[in-house]
Amino acid sequence: MGENKEQHIAYIRVSTVEQNEARQLEAMKDKGIDKYFSEKVSGKDTNRPQLQAMLDYVREGDTVYVHDFSRLARSTEDLLRITRQLEEKGVHLVSNKENIDTSTDNGKLMLTMLGAIAEFERANILERQREGIAIAKAEGRYKGGQPKKIDKKLFAELKEKYQTREINKVDFAKALGVSRPTLDKLLKAEKAADQ
Repeated sequence: MGENKEQHIAYIRVSTVEQNEARQLEAMKDKGIDKYFSEKVSGKDTNRPQLQAMLDYVREGDTVYVHDFSRLARSTEDLLRITRQLEEKGVHLVSNKENIDTSTDNGKLMLTMLGAIAEFERANILERQREGIAIAKAEGRYKGGQPKKIDKKLFAELKEKYQTREINKVDFAKALGVSRPTLDKLLKAEKAADQ
């Protein structure tokens, strides 16, 4: 029977600067928490194993408690993605600081408003980006989308070292002066040309 019981789960995250989770634990005292997921990572860090473990653990009817949304998510977009995941599983989310409970109509409304604000922010960023590109093009300064000039001889030497495991892909990209995705495209293009 213990398996089917709706659980109260807390997600606690402290940054490497804070070092202390006592404040968040104190805020959870009266919530009847059944299970805690706690980690010490920067909010910017995308690798949050305890968050993933919590998302995998929760079941329909459970409630996840956080001290505040900044503990749970890196951005509004990240928060909305996580809340959608929880919602799809039938799990409620409660934030102490923001006083939002997604099991209530007010909580659902607040999340809808956050979603609208995030969408508005994205649209504004894209609009400013388009305006900036248009101005740069008009002034002859736009260089976007230009293919990188790759030294074919250097590429061949580095590829040889990569294939013999003298260097890894990160070193290969760095020595060539390109990003990993660009290197992957170059290797893919060369492979296609060889076939």
